[in-house]
Amino acid sequence: MTSTAQAPQPGARTAHPDHLGHVIFIAAAAAMGGFLFGYDSSVINGAVEAIRDRYDIGSAALAQVIAIALTGWAIGAATAGRIADRIGRIRCMQIAAVLFTISAVGSALPFALWDLAFWRIVGGFAIGMASVIGPAYIAEVAPPAYRGRLGSFQQAAIVVGIAISQLVNWGLLNAAGGDQRGELMGLEAWQVMLGVMVIPAVLYGLLSFAIPESPRFLISVGKRQRAREILEEVEGKDVDFDARIAEIEHAMKSEHKSTFKDLLGGSFFFKPIVWVGIGLSVFQQFVGINVAFYYSSTLWQSVGVDPTDSFFYSFTTSIINIIGTVIAMIFVDRVGRKPLALIGSVGMVIGLGLEAWAFSYHLVDGKLPATQGWVALIAAHIFVLFFALSWGVVVWVFLGEMFPNRIRAAALGVAAAAQWIANWAITASFPSLADWNLSGTYVIYTVFAALSIPFVLKFVKETKGKALEEMG
Repeated sequence: MTSTAQAPQPGARTAHPDHLGHVIFIAAAAAMGGFLFGYDSSVINGAVEAIRDRYDIGSAALAQVIAIALTGWAIGAATAGRIADRIGRIRCMQIAAVLFTISAVGSALPFALWDLAFWRIVGGFAIGMASVIGPAYIAEVAPPAYRGRLGSFQQAAIVVGIAISQLVNWGLLNAAGGDQRGELMGLEAWQVMLGVMVIPAVLYGLLSFAIPESPRFLISVGKRQRAREILEEVEGKDVDFDARIAEIEHAMKSEHKSTFKDLLGGSFFFKPIVWVGIGLSVFQQFVGINVAFYYSSTLWQSVGVDPTDSFFYSFTTSIINIIGTVIAMIFVDRVGRKPLALIGSVGMVIGLGLEAWAFSYHLVDGKLPATQGWVALIAAHIFVLFFALSWGVVVWVFLGEMFPNRIRAAALGVAAAAQWIANWAITASFPSLADWNLSGTYVIYTVFAALSIPFVLKFVKETKGKALEEMG
């Protein structure tokens, strides 16, 4: 499933001001999938220690329960495009909304550890679908003049979803008297945390009934008149719609369906540009960013922070994540992708290095010494800020721009698979690594952040201001 991203023509295909509000509503409704992506990915942060205690499991088993959602994520992302091409983008959103809903209910009411793991896979599948459908739908519906700004709704929704999940977790923990297993609404607090996702999931489903199908999909199934009506909704009446439909049809017929074989070549199996994409994906995950969103409450409690405070720090970190993302959205087209990536790498090295130093001190009465505790807390926020204003956004921009047209779809698939594997490796390994040596774990993340600097300098080419057709 691809979008119809074409260069705007003078005097055409720009949304009339009267229609812009409607277009923004459509994009925001579709981006609710991104909100659920962020919410579902990080809400588990509030339940980690409660799950460990309730089921009396070690770090390795706990890590598998947390990381197993990534399996569903990979399957959902891999199949969403085909599903959407068969039944439509809106139906695909509605399926994802149903899966998010039943995953929330199932995760809140598990009768065994394997049952909880199963519902996390279901939620992961929904995340995978939402991560593919949202951006593609927005690109296909948005007028070209506003496509970039409306496309950014997805990433903004993800980071807002992360922040809201942490805020909700903190509020529920306070309501339960600071005990993750404290009684709340007839359940344990952590169960309510996971169940609250029903609310945005149902809202996502309802919003999907209020927005139109993608004109591109409608044209693909022969519903030209309905496609014309929707184009009029989003672009106004001052457009040659016969020409627009002909343009979309021509683009669909001329698309090259890239395959895995197209990626082969060079001295090391894949073409060099594919390896660069894989490298960007791996470095993005190997700096340990998802530890901050999956395990931050556990991390702070392990060095003596009160559970309620640890949940609050998870929330403040997610706010920093939003700020960094906004900075990236403002400067990615002004400063360029490569300079932002290098700035972010330097900042991450500083933040992660300071965390590694702080965690190297022995706990006193179960807590870090005061100085090291404050350094660790500030450094964690520095790390997230520099990641968010650089690699959190820039990698996705690079992956969308750097590959030649003839291999773009297949190369993106391989890079996404590499990202999933790297994400799983970090998520599954952190609890055991932290038990081994928390400071040493952060040294590893620091090394990867440092290695990303020469990698970007030597292998990554700037894509700012270049047409997609120039990539080769």
